[in-house]
Amino acid sequence: MKTIKLATWNVNGIRASYDKGLSQYVNDYSPDILCLQETKAHKDQVEPALQTLGYAHSYWSSAERKGYSGVATFTKDHPKKVLTAFDDQGYDKEGRVLWTQHEKFDLYNIYFPNGGSGEDRHLFKQKFLKDLVMHLKFELKRGREIVLVGDYNVAYLDFDVHDPVRLSKESGFLPEEREWFKNFLSCGFVDAYRHFHPDKKEMYSWWSYRELARERNKGWRIDHICVSPNLVPHLTICDIQMNQGGSDHCPVIAEFNF
Repeated sequence: MKTIKLATWNVNGIRASYDKGLSQYVNDYSPDILCLQETKAHKDQVEPALQTLGYAHSYWSSAERKGYSGVATFTKDHPKKVLTAFDDQGYDKEGRVLWTQHEKFDLYNIYFPNGGSGEDRHLFKQKFLKDLVMHLKFELKRGREIVLVGDYNVAYLDFDVHDPVRLSKESGFLPEEREWFKNFLSCGFVDAYRHFHPDKKEMYSWWSYRELARERNKGWRIDHICVSPNLVPHLTICDIQMNQGGSDHCPVIAEFNF
């Protein structure tokens, strides 16, 4: 039997997070695969220790714009294939996608767009969501097993945010985004955390830096691990590590037994 420990974490700047919790987290937990979002750096901009975090294999997709966006995947085993975009949508220019193909599944590490800064970004986000689902449907039809992790920038259940009424007009919890998430799940995905904890409340993965939101647990659950149905029997845990410091987000972890 093979156990795979997988962690996903929006670190809000890998350089800032490294000494504030990321380095210790890797030492303490040692995931077999670690997916980071919002690295805000190119690989050649950071110290060698940050480039690999001690992993045998590390892959980065960075935005053309310096200090913006970016994802990185660190893994102990060598993937069969590594891509920095899905299809030909040009999303690699913003460093949002790493698609690594492993023995048991295809892994998508994605930093979804935030649509809150204006109409243009809202429309960009909606197109990204639509294009991603079309791509995933195609891959599922091909028989691929998929794990999709990252900062989705979408919460979909009422108790996935601390104030669902007030936040219903905020990007990330808009009616059309919540509907998209439900449609995404109906395409053939399972929210791993809700699989184990269907009714657990006040569990969040992101808190604003304003108004002591984290201390008061006024958060959102927008960081997710979703899997295709055939992988569900192999899932043994999925948890949100709310006590982990180092970012305005916290890690989400899952373990698989094959």
